[in-house]
Amino acid sequence: MSFSVHGIAVSSGVAIGRAVLVASSRVDVAHYFVDADQTERELNRVRVARDEVVAEVCRVQQTLQEMPGKDGHVELAALLDVHLMLLQDEHLTDGVKHWIMDRRYNAEWALTAQLEVVARQFDEMEDPYLRERKADLEQVVERVLRAMRGVVSPVVQPPAPSRKAPQGLLLDDTIDVPLILVAHDLSPADMLQFKQSVFAGFVTDVGGKTSHTAIVARSMDIPAVVGARSASQIIEQDDWIIIDGEAGVVIVDPSPIILAEYGFRQRQTEVERERLSRLRSTPSVTLDGESVELLANIEEPKDCVSALRAGAVGVGLFRSEFLFMGRQGNLPDEEEQYQAYLAAVLGMEGLPVTIRTVDVGADKPLDRSRNAEDHLNPALGLRAIRWSLAEPAMFLTQLRAILRAAAHGPVNLLIPMLAHVSEIRQSLAFIDKARGQLNAKGQLYGPVKIGAMIEVPAAALMVDVFLKYFDYLSIGTNDLIQYTLAIDRVDESVSHLYDPMHPAVLQLVARTIESGRAQGKAVSVCGELAGDVTMTRLLLGLGLRSFSMHPSQVLAVKQQVLRCDTRKLQALARAALAAEEPALVMAG
Repeated sequence: MSFSVHGIAVSSGVAIGRAVLVASSRVDVAHYFVDADQTERELNRVRVARDEVVAEVCRVQQTLQEMPGKDGHVELAALLDVHLMLLQDEHLTDGVKHWIMDRRYNAEWALTAQLEVVARQFDEMEDPYLRERKADLEQVVERVLRAMRGVVSPVVQPPAPSRKAPQGLLLDDTIDVPLILVAHDLSPADMLQFKQSVFAGFVTDVGGKTSHTAIVARSMDIPAVVGARSASQIIEQDDWIIIDGEAGVVIVDPSPIILAEYGFRQRQTEVERERLSRLRSTPSVTLDGESVELLANIEEPKDCVSALRAGAVGVGLFRSEFLFMGRQGNLPDEEEQYQAYLAAVLGMEGLPVTIRTVDVGADKPLDRSRNAEDHLNPALGLRAIRWSLAEPAMFLTQLRAILRAAAHGPVNLLIPMLAHVSEIRQSLAFIDKARGQLNAKGQLYGPVKIGAMIEVPAAALMVDVFLKYFDYLSIGTNDLIQYTLAIDRVDESVSHLYDPMHPAVLQLVARTIESGRAQGKAVSVCGELAGDVTMTRLLLGLGLRSFSMHPSQVLAVKQQVLRCDTRKLQALARAALAAEEPALVMAG
């Protein structure tokens, strides 16, 4: 009997195949006390198991380096680095030692007890990406627990499914039956095995749009649905299933009619991808001759390869905070940052690179001076530029590294979450001070254009003031929507209210674009809206001419741009701005 399971759409496309179920990686843990003379033995058990897992991750990293098409594994490599840092995190190991030595817990109990302590800190983090790293922490601990018990990784060679296809799906005798992985969750190491196997897509019970499974799915361009809750419990081994990565739906035991429809959509998707690939070298110009700048968002220098291959004409957002993550206070020094920024500048082969100063907050692990518990609302706390201004030494170190990298190619410097003129003036003063420090040392540095992110409603309302101080603006729609509508976009109870087409949001975006154009200064959008093809027409109609997005989205947006006449879209955009429900206007 056919039925469907709904989850979160994180990577578009259609996958049809038989389900391969992976048992939950959760490990049962015994709880008992040990004698004082047994504590050292328990500590050693943890050390040995941890070292085994570290060795396993290192082997996976080596395998990844030897695989062809290394540029396609950037996100996976970064996640493996996160796992290594978590494994070697002193906060985790010292906590385990405390539970064993002071409380006399057995090794497994101590490990899970410390997991609960650290997991609570992750739950209180404001940034959705960092908050979802809790899943990585849980997987690291589970792997250590499995190592203690000698249990292998949950992803193993899939069983050979029946080759009999359901009615409506034709399989060539020379083609293996497609397999779809269904699991509670998947770790980065599991994902590498997934990449090397015959799986055509995957479904997980947990996860969100910024979870590691979603990130890897998008980077590999694999159809996937996450957050499908009980999918792994109600889908049975060898079931025929369809993944609709666009709608976030999993169809189990599909009827012949549904199967035929999705089979057709699957073939159309492949044809469309081939068409898009031909647009790489095509200039991004609308039908009425308006040139549109399509830029890439990157997290690390290696992403430049994907950006260039997608035809991006520069980097619109280098998220520098990825250099700071998971280091437990051991922040990157000036030379390490300089080498990373330099690699990005050289990697873009003369195209501009926009580097955003670190976008973290006091409620995150990077904060060494305050506890997360001190903040009633971390989303409104000491984050982004507020944190940078509160840590002058760190801020100056980053600014010097960025300025030095600018000597080797065009660099734009972008400051996040500004809301006050005092913050603007302080930020510019720090940049001047960083230049002075480099002059005093006789170090070479280059010119930079300085821009501000518009992601707080206050900034959008005082955009004319911002334009007096900055060379360009970049609209961070993710936070702008969140703060304008007063909702947490990753909170399931209110996520349905996260509406990019809300009249208030559109008014703020339109105001920012219009003011920038009036003063002859560039305005870009670097949030999720930039890569959403359903928003391209509206943004063009509002006057936007610079979009920055994940490299995998560049060609799809370019296709939309090539089909648009901005003269016709202006009237449509005005109608949307005047409407109570803009989505209905754009759909009409």
